[in-house]
Amino acid sequence: MIGEITLRARAKINLTMDVLARRSDGYHDVDTVMHSVGLCDDVRVRAAPGARIRVYSDKRYIPSDMRNTAARAADAFLRRNGIADTAVTVTITKRIPAGAGLGGGSADAAAALFALNELSGRGLSVGELADIGAEVGSDVPFCVYGGAARATGRGDVLQTLPTLPPCEIVIVKPAFSVSTAEAYAALGGTKTTRRPDTEGLVAALDSGNLAEVARRVYNVFEDALPLRSRREIDAIKSRLLDFGAYGASMSGSGSAVFALYGCGGGARAAYDALRREYGDCFLAVER
Repeated sequence: MIGEITLRARAKINLTMDVLARRSDGYHDVDTVMHSVGLCDDVRVRAAPGARIRVYSDKRYIPSDMRNTAARAADAFLRRNGIADTAVTVTITKRIPAGAGLGGGSADAAAALFALNELSGRGLSVGELADIGAEVGSDVPFCVYGGAARATGRGDVLQTLPTLPPCEIVIVKPAFSVSTAEAYAALGGTKTTRRPDTEGLVAALDSGNLAEVARRVYNVFEDALPLRSRREIDAIKSRLLDFGAYGASMSGSGSAVFALYGCGGGARAAYDALRREYGDCFLAVER
């Protein structure tokens, strides 16, 4: 297998995020609605004779070894397809911030799977790639499919949903990041006072009603944040709502916050204001 290909890896947001019982395999059952957004990494995959998988990135904090989700995805693809004597180099240009709940690592892994599928000529289906991705991480199957889906089980059981109606999304990541493992541990010691109305949100997506979708965005991980972090998340949400957002919530296990706006609403003004305060601030347009 020889060649090189570059693909875009799209981030995701969690319109709802609910965590249920702990499973016997150590994961938790979840019930979440995920949606792809236009914030992307660039993932270049090169295959050549050899036997090593390496990852390079323009960000120093990205692991270059098998701790990297894209590296594990490449290894899983090669093993599943019986491909030997192949060196894989993955080069990631990062735009999706880490520790943000935006699925950057999972998106990079999904892009690596698509690239290797094309370079190898194996012609695996999207479902087969998602099955390989499930070995690597709970969010990888969704990132393989993209679009919008309700995810249950440990996040790998997907029900395809209609995507958001035309809208604009502002995403803001505060200075602090969140470890997913630490977030789940903190949630286990927290009494959850509210659950998202996932059924209502799914119905709103079915009807294409953006305001009703936004009214139901909610994330139980917000209850488990340390007080200082919770206050900052609440402050960001308040600022976004002040610019006319229909709704705002934290994504995944945190720490990024997203807000949904109608097209031509206050999203641009919110983005222009908050990007002066936060280095990681993004505007995505969904059509």
